[in-house]
Amino acid sequence: MDDATPADAHVEPLPQINGYRLLRLLGRGGMSTVYLAEQTALGREVAIKVMAPQALADEVSRRRFENEVRTIARLEHPHVVRIHELGRTKDSLPYYSMPHLTRGHLGERDFTRDEAGAVEIGIALLAALEYAHSRGVVHRDVKPENVLFDDAGRPLLADFGIALRRGFGPRVTTAGLAVGSTAYMAPEQARGEDVDGRADLYSLGVVLWEMLAGRLPYEAGDALSMAIAHAQQPIPKLPAHLRHWQRFMYRALAKSPDSRFQNAADMREAMLAVRPPRWLPVWDRLRGAARHPAARWGGGLVVLGLIAWGVAAMWPGGEHDAFFHAQKPAGTTSSETPAAYDPTDRMLEPLPGADVEMAVSRARAQIARNALTAPDGDNALATVLNAWTDHGDDPRVRVVAGELTDALRARTVAAIRSTDDTRARDLAAHADQLGNAIGQRGAVASSDIQKALRTRFDDALAHNDRKRAQLALVLARDLRLAPTELARWTREAGAIEGAPRKVVGDEVADLDRGGVSPHPVTRGEYQRFVEATHRPPALCRERASLLRVFAPRTWQSPGFSQGPNDAVVCVSLQDAEAYANWLGAQTGGRFRLPSSSESGRTSADVGGRSISLWLRDCGGSCLERMVTAHSWRGRTAQEPLTANRGYDDVGFRLLRER
Repeated sequence: MDDATPADAHVEPLPQINGYRLLRLLGRGGMSTVYLAEQTALGREVAIKVMAPQALADEVSRRRFENEVRTIARLEHPHVVRIHELGRTKDSLPYYSMPHLTRGHLGERDFTRDEAGAVEIGIALLAALEYAHSRGVVHRDVKPENVLFDDAGRPLLADFGIALRRGFGPRVTTAGLAVGSTAYMAPEQARGEDVDGRADLYSLGVVLWEMLAGRLPYEAGDALSMAIAHAQQPIPKLPAHLRHWQRFMYRALAKSPDSRFQNAADMREAMLAVRPPRWLPVWDRLRGAARHPAARWGGGLVVLGLIAWGVAAMWPGGEHDAFFHAQKPAGTTSSETPAAYDPTDRMLEPLPGADVEMAVSRARAQIARNALTAPDGDNALATVLNAWTDHGDDPRVRVVAGELTDALRARTVAAIRSTDDTRARDLAAHADQLGNAIGQRGAVASSDIQKALRTRFDDALAHNDRKRAQLALVLARDLRLAPTELARWTREAGAIEGAPRKVVGDEVADLDRGGVSPHPVTRGEYQRFVEATHRPPALCRERASLLRVFAPRTWQSPGFSQGPNDAVVCVSLQDAEAYANWLGAQTGGRFRLPSSSESGRTSADVGGRSISLWLRDCGGSCLERMVTAHSWRGRTAQEPLTANRGYDDVGFRLLRER
C-alpha cells in the first residue's frame, strides 16, 4: 500500500475505532481509505480499510458488504492476505483490519530482465486464485497494487474486490474505478456482466504481460477508453525477445471467457510449459551491451562478428576448416576440445512453419472424429481460431478454416433433417463465430442449409401439418433464410387448412378467459412481433457498467446467450403492452399484463436464471410499475421499476381477458 504524503494526514480527522489507535493515512481510493493503526490490545501495527460513505450509502448495502467480508475472512492461504477483524467506526462506516505489509507491492518491482522471477510470482498468485475459486470466491480486482510482499519476500494477494461485487449499486463502480483498475479488467467485467474465476485469470494475464514487457498490453487515457481497448482491440504482439509467450497470451487475454484458460491449473500448466528459444541468452547479452556507451561505436563490428559466426556454423567441412576453427593443441583428443557448434541443435529445432502444420493436422484429425465444437480444449473450432489468430495470413490455415466451415454446415444439415433444431441452431452459431473471425460470415443461410429446410417445410405442407410447418419456419428464421423466401414460406404456411392468420401466440391464444400464460413470452414470439411492427428496442438497464454507453443492452443482446424459446428480457412495460395489443389483433382475443394478485407466486427462468415479471400494478406513480420477486440479480421482493426501460432480469407473461 502506498504511503500518502504527510500533508494528506491532516486533510480530515482520523476515524475513531474502538480497540485501535489510528496513526496516519496510508492511501485513499474512490471507495475506501486505508490507515495505519495500532491494535491496542495486542500492541501490533495493522492496516485498516474504511469504506467511503458514498460507496455504501444505505444500511442494506453495508450489511451485504459485511457478509462479503466474512466470506473473504475465511480464506486461509500462504499467498492471501488475512483479514483480522470486521467492524464499524464511530460514524457507522464499515471497516476491516489486516496485516500491515511494509515491503511494497508488485508494481514497484522490475521483472523485465527476470523472466523466471515473473513466472514464480505468477505461479504463487495462481495458487491463491485456485484456492479462492475452489471456495466460490472471485477476486475481481487482480492488479499489481493488490499483490503485496511480506518480510520473507512472498507475494500475497490482497484486497479481494469486495466492493466491486454485484449488488452494491452503480455509485461504487463510477466513483471507484479508474484507469488503474480497468487496465487489468476482463471485458465481461467492464461490461457489468456476471463474472467467474476466468475474469481473474484474464487480469493475471495482464499482470504477467506487464511484468515481462514492462508495459501494459493496452494504453489509454481514461477508464472508458481502456475498457473499450480490452473489449475490442486485437491482442498486441510482444517484443521479439518475448515472442515465446505470445501463444500463451493469446489464450490468457482472449476476449471470450470460453476461449481462455478455464481454471488456474490449466493456466499454471501452460505457464510452466513456456520455454525461451535457444538464442535468447545471446540476445539478452547483446541488448545489455548495446546500452553501454562504449559499445555504441562497435555496433557494426558486432553485426559483422555475428555474420562471420553464422557463416562458420553453416560452412561445409573440408580442408579449409582451419580458417574458422583453431587447430587442436598437440596431444589432445577430440573429447578434450569443447565443441564450438553442435549440428544436432539445428536438427532438433522445429522447421519453419512446423507449428502451422501441426495446428492444421490437429484440426483435420478433430474434424475427422467429429470433434467440431466440443470437448473444451480439444475441438476443431478452438484449434482453427487459435491458428487463425497466430497465422491468419498462412494459406494452409485458410484452407482448413474452409474445411471446418463445410463440416459445420454438413452437421447443421444433418440436424435439420433429424429435426434436432437445438443442435442445428448451436452449429449455425458456431459457424457464424468462425465466419466472423475469418471475415467470411454469410448474410443468409447457405444453399445446402436452405435446401434441407425447404425439404422439411415441403413435407409438412404435403401432410397438411400446420405445427411442423411452423417449427420449420421458425428454424428458417433463426438460420437466416433470405427475407424473400421467408415471406413466401409464411404465405404458404398460412394457406394450410385450419391455419390461423398468423403463426403466433398459440399457447396464449388457447387460454381460457382470465387465464394467465404458464410461460413468459419467448424471444421467438417477441421477434415475430418486432418483425411485423418494426418496434425499436427499449433501452435496457443493467448493473453499473463502464461500457453501458458504448455497448448498450437490448432484447436481442441482453448480455448472455439465449435461444428463441427462452423468455425475452430487456423489454419495457410499454413494449409488453404493445405486444399484448398486437397479439389481440392477430388472434381476435384481448390480452394484458396480470396484476400482482392474478400473477400469484409463479416464477420463471431464462437459461437457468430466475427472472422477475412485469405486473400491471403501479408503483409510487404509474411512471413506475411493479415486478415480481426472485430474479437472478438478487431481487427478493416485489419492487417498482421505471416503466419505459427494459431490464436484463425482467420478462413478462400475459393474461387473456376474452
